[in-house]
Amino acid sequence: MSAVFNSETISIFLAVLDSGSFSAASRRLGRVPSAISMAIANLEAELALELFDRSGREPKPTAVARALEPQARLLMNQLQQLNTQALELSQGLETRLTLVIAPELQSTAWVDPLKVLAQEYPLLDIQVITAPQTDALQLLHNGSAQLALVFERPAADGRENFQEVGQETLVAVIARTHPLMQQVSAEGNLNDSQLRPVRQILVSSRNSETPRSESNLNSFCTISEHYWRVDNPEVALQLVIAELGWAWLPRTLVQPWINGRMVLELPLENLTNGEELWIDLVWSRERPLGLGAQRFVALMAEQYRKTR
Repeated sequence: MSAVFNSETISIFLAVLDSGSFSAASRRLGRVPSAISMAIANLEAELALELFDRSGREPKPTAVARALEPQARLLMNQLQQLNTQALELSQGLETRLTLVIAPELQSTAWVDPLKVLAQEYPLLDIQVITAPQTDALQLLHNGSAQLALVFERPAADGRENFQEVGQETLVAVIARTHPLMQQVSAEGNLNDSQLRPVRQILVSSRNSETPRSESNLNSFCTISEHYWRVDNPEVALQLVIAELGWAWLPRTLVQPWINGRMVLELPLENLTNGEELWIDLVWSRERPLGLGAQRFVALMAEQYRKTR
């Protein structure tokens, strides 16, 4: 037996199942009833199977028809998805959308807009990765990612467009039991000369030799003479808790540990502890954004406007 099911025969078969009659199926499909009846008869003849019992007033699906129904619906759904994806691609939908996020910003509100995007473009392949800010922007500029969620940059880059989407506060924290806290003055403060010999934990690029050479968020807050580098703020927090140094970290990340009295914000007498930074969603001027990326930018901007 040669293959007899195709998009047309599956569509007619399911229309009769759903409508309950040949005439109702014909109205649904915009065909004459005789064409529907003949198509089903030809399908039955090709299959050598009875799909509908015609002994009553209206055709009733046989057990064979019900057995074929799940696979027929699956194939029709896949065909519809294929057609939808082909149309979206022709209209400018990217085959894959890659979003790279600075690790300090993993807890910011980017998931809900992504959920909406997934509902609107269910077949869009989405990749979300994390990388230190300098590395994230490098991935953006070399075309490995279309969008980067990062902190504001110290200087404008002519290669970039951006949308402001939020704010985050970095605070200097240290373990409550760190030996440095024994040097707190009577007023309850420390100065930068006391802090300078203490190891600093920096969240920075994997590739940079020295953090002071980086044009990222660490450039304003490298204070200590000795530092360790990590590429993830949660790792930095664990080192801080272990009394291995102090670090500038997002307040949203460290607040539970402050509440648990394991770490505290450094009481600095000559430096404001708390640096509020804007969060930007960045893309390259050198490459046009696809429909998915454009929609995600719009969703992030809309969400931010509602929360301000």
